[in-house]
Amino acid sequence: MATHRSVFDAAELRAQFNDAGINTKFIASIWKYVLQNPGCKLHEIPDLPSPAYLLLRSKFKPLTSTVHSVFHSTDGVTTKLLIRLQNGAFVEAVIMTYDTRLGKYGGEPRLGGPRSTLCISSQVGCKMGCKFCATGTMGFKNNLTSGEIVEQLVHASHLTRIRNVVFMGMGEPLNNYTALVEAIRVMTGSPFQLSPKRITVSTVGIIHAINKLHSDLPGLNLAVSLHAPVQEIRCQIMPSARAFPLEKLMTALQTYQKNSQQKIFIEYIMLDGMNDEEQHAHQLGKLLETFQVVVNLIPFNPIGSSSQFRTSSDQRVSEFQKILRGTYNIRTTIRKQMGQDISGACGQLVVNLPDKRTGENTSLLTDIEDLRI
Repeated sequence: MATHRSVFDAAELRAQFNDAGINTKFIASIWKYVLQNPGCKLHEIPDLPSPAYLLLRSKFKPLTSTVHSVFHSTDGVTTKLLIRLQNGAFVEAVIMTYDTRLGKYGGEPRLGGPRSTLCISSQVGCKMGCKFCATGTMGFKNNLTSGEIVEQLVHASHLTRIRNVVFMGMGEPLNNYTALVEAIRVMTGSPFQLSPKRITVSTVGIIHAINKLHSDLPGLNLAVSLHAPVQEIRCQIMPSARAFPLEKLMTALQTYQKNSQQKIFIEYIMLDGMNDEEQHAHQLGKLLETFQVVVNLIPFNPIGSSSQFRTSSDQRVSEFQKILRGTYNIRTTIRKQMGQDISGACGQLVVNLPDKRTGENTSLLTDIEDLRI
């Protein structure tokens, strides 16, 4: 039996509607109905022309993935969704709740309240093989379709209102470029209406994709997993760095910044004795001083007893931050640890089926995007 596609596979649905002579203006109302009515059947969607119902029934499903399980962290602010795809594979998406009132804007407390950021996966597994990342240990299984990417947002939206999306889950988003671009275009349109400014795509530095990202998706945020200030260390911890030399990557980022006129987020995992010393902070400062960046220092999350790395001490992380801020005037934040107990923290996403846990503590955290330093 032929596999049915997700109605959120926008290009496929549009092409089928065009071929059948059905007006594509109905697509947004199909998405809105599915989003607002979990578990609905396609024939229940009101006010479509009759050929649309026949087409939808024969080739599409409201959702091709299902939420297999939901894990609540004891931190009270992190929820991990284990999502089963149509092919039987699993991916993970993580909801993090922040409180905008904990941030400062111009020295004053910000307005607002709790809001949620969804961390989305773009692939099952990952080809990049970063040695500090659990997903890298899975190897690469397959790309997600644009519909499977969007469905993570649909599932999460059934639990809470999502305000921000970060592509920092399983996989290298820019290695699944076409599906990524299509999915983000769906997310920024009706009915989701996410602002591109609230979407961040994280990459290890796929240069040819960075070169076209701004023209395909203007206005979104780019985050680069740099993790080392020199090519040699980068290659040791990120085998894919051999294909994307640091010098060429920095040139691509310079062009990206010139065209987009936006800050670039730099992600830097702190590995004890590997990339966290004073000299590394100065090397990083010099590498980035001509850029408009926000550096996010990420304490390493161990991925089991087999890990060859250790977490940098809090003091080491703090000293590193002081050098970047004080000497190089670079905005530098330290990522708050969230969801470690449900393996939902940075670098811990790997498909295993842990016990369900629920959290009582519901304290709220401040978000990197809300800090004004």
